[in-house]
Amino acid sequence: MNGLYALKPWYAARLAGVRGALARRGVSPDALTAAGVASAAGAAAALAWLPAPLAALPVAALLAARLAFANLDGALARDTGRTTRRGALLNEVGDRAADLVVLAGFLAIAPLWLVGVAALTATLPSWVSLAGAAAGAPRLNGGPVGKTERCLLAVVAAATGWAVPVLIVLAVGSALTALVRLGRLWRGLAA
Repeated sequence: MNGLYALKPWYAARLAGVRGALARRGVSPDALTAAGVASAAGAAAALAWLPAPLAALPVAALLAARLAFANLDGALARDTGRTTRRGALLNEVGDRAADLVVLAGFLAIAPLWLVGVAALTATLPSWVSLAGAAAGAPRLNGGPVGKTERCLLAVVAAATGWAVPVLIVLAVGSALTALVRLGRLWRGLAA
């Protein structure tokens, strides 16, 4: 159950030319991680300050950029032989920060408690995956509501103004994603 994450190889292939251009220009993978967080912040600002449906286009464009940077940073590091443990750490912190920054945009349009619950549950799938990797399992991604689906849900909220229902779906879906990943890891680590 990989959800939209199953499209990652196709998407990475579409970005190959961009990766090549970035490599030729000597762009740092860490700069791309930072650009992903900045794109998330722009999406959050648009979500908070623009009414639906006017927010939809900028939120969609900025979250598409956020996902592109999330794909490009690690791929560029691997392509150019610049993978480092610090880069891996920055990548993970950057991904979590970007998720939380986008959810902060909901603070202007939804109850604080619900945004807090959504923020907590949105991080659970990554916590489970990172704990599994620390135990020696492969890093799990995707799921019913992974990173890509969370971005899509933010676009839905920006387009419709349905912040509360979107946050509920995001919270429940993220919790389910964490449970699915935990189950896969539990079974895999038993062998």
